Amino acid sequence: MFAGIVGRKIGMTQLFQESGEAVAVTAIQAGPVVVTQVKTRDRDGYDAVQVGLVESKVKQSRITSAEKGHLKGLETVRHLREFRTDDTSSIKRGDKLDVGCLAVGDLVNVTGFSKGRGFAGVVKRHHFSGGPKTHGQSDRHRAPGSIGAATFPGRVLKGKKMAGHMGDRKITAPNLEVLQTDVERNLLLVKGAVPGANGGLLIIEKAG
Repeated sequence: MFAGIVGRKIGMTQLFQESGEAVAVTAIQAGPVVVTQVKTRDRDGYDAVQVGLVESKVKQSRITSAEKGHLKGLETVRHLREFRTDDTSSIKRGDKLDVGCLAVGDLVNVTGFSKGRGFAGVVKRHHFSGGPKTHGQSDRHRAPGSIGAATFPGRVLKGKKMAGHMGDRKITAPNLEVLQTDVERNLLLVKGAVPGANGGLLIIEKAG
């Protein structure tokens, strides 16, 4: 039973449909993942499956003793992630999941971290139009303007759109259609864009 899979974003390309339409797609190196733990309601209070992404380039010196004990007897994996599920009877520790669990036409939710933009001003971060370009305003072109009041309430309200850290946030792209799968190469093509930079970690779950 498919619970979820972990992968890495390769990049974007286009796929030509039979109608001749060119569709923008994202290529994802999805899995394979190994089931590292099965949680049950009786023992853990809820049903879930924990999986780890199989990667060969894992330095043993970077794996803690606790992780080595937890992963004993399994392949070299990284990036453990947990997926809630309603039924864990058909899955056991050591099982391997790949893109073969997904079919063309399935809808998936893809979660990743957006590209970090560092400290950004209000024009870039919130699309402010900036200050006036004339009437003696020579240095207010990208300034936010007034941010509060002098009397009531006499403070800056919470949630005010201001300059600050931009990007590097957890974002989910919902209901993306699976257009193609390649089990031999662990390749998944989904319609549209997904969060993050090329090489970024992604979590793929079935929508709904």
